[in-house]
Amino acid sequence: MPRRGPSERVTLADVARLAGVSPTTASKVLNGRSDVGANTRERVLGVMAEIGYKPTAARHERARDRALVTVLDIVESRYAGTVLQGILVAATSAQAELLLRLPPDEPISTSHTAARAWMEEQKASGVAGVIALAVAVPDSVLLAAEDLEVPVVTIDPIDTNESRVVSIGSTNWAGGRSATEHLIRLGHSRIAWIGGPLGSAPSVERFHGYQAALDSAGITPDRTLIRHEAFSVEAGLRHGNDLLTLDERPTAVVAGNDEIAVGVLAAAKELRISVPGELSVTGFDDTPQTQWTVPRLTSVRQPLVGMGRMAVETVLGMADGVQPVSRHLQLATTLSVRDSTGPVPSS
Repeated sequence: MPRRGPSERVTLADVARLAGVSPTTASKVLNGRSDVGANTRERVLGVMAEIGYKPTAARHERARDRALVTVLDIVESRYAGTVLQGILVAATSAQAELLLRLPPDEPISTSHTAARAWMEEQKASGVAGVIALAVAVPDSVLLAAEDLEVPVVTIDPIDTNESRVVSIGSTNWAGGRSATEHLIRLGHSRIAWIGGPLGSAPSVERFHGYQAALDSAGITPDRTLIRHEAFSVEAGLRHGNDLLTLDERPTAVVAGNDEIAVGVLAAAKELRISVPGELSVTGFDDTPQTQWTVPRLTSVRQPLVGMGRMAVETVLGMADGVQPVSRHLQLATTLSVRDSTGPVPSS
């Protein structure tokens, strides 16, 4: 393999192609990661030497002491904690420090000057990239990140149509549909929906999956059974109480996440409605708390730890000049059936 001339820039993508590995694997070798086989490592290093690949001095200096900023809003939720577990494990493996930040307030979220100053401060402290967890990234921050070449990756973004950042999520539509179809197969037709805010793209996608399942089964949605508010236990409890005291109450509830579902289970317990004898409930996320509820919660499983790992690997790869194969990466969901769902109660 001939060396390139001084005017021809050799990239890490070139190394990956010639070594017959993925760009992510080449990036791991460059950064001294331990999760690469010895033969693969030798092959990649051999290609680097043969074609004259030289990482920039700044990249080499930061390879073992760079940091990642994760911006998130709700630290105490089981969802956020599980995703953070994946982020932390992957960051530790990559020998990168993990810094947690709350979403930026004004003036950072509205002023380009303030946002650039904030981003310059992050970059000066060795931050290689930013991961936004289920929060909106202001335009001011996106522009500053672009100008300073700091990659931004979002997990479960509020706006999935934002093309300037790479997003990582799951097949929310398919998950909402699979939960609803499960209930339909059990004989339910009066199925309620309690979801997160309408401004949340993942919640809306799950709701559309719920609607698609009803439409496919020839069931006309009852608008009185559809609620959108917040991904919280309190919202599930409040709307659960409301729905379960209707003259014609639902026999099943599809919740937009596990927190909402826990609230619905609490409402059913307060009203002495048995689950799943009189009411079936499904959640979404399949967080560890699904094993603690009584009864254990049927939930759509998002690979939350995997999403965190992928975010770290993607943002570090981008920092090394390796672009992901897609701007919007989705991991598959699966339905975990447990004790909170059962056949429709007999009249």
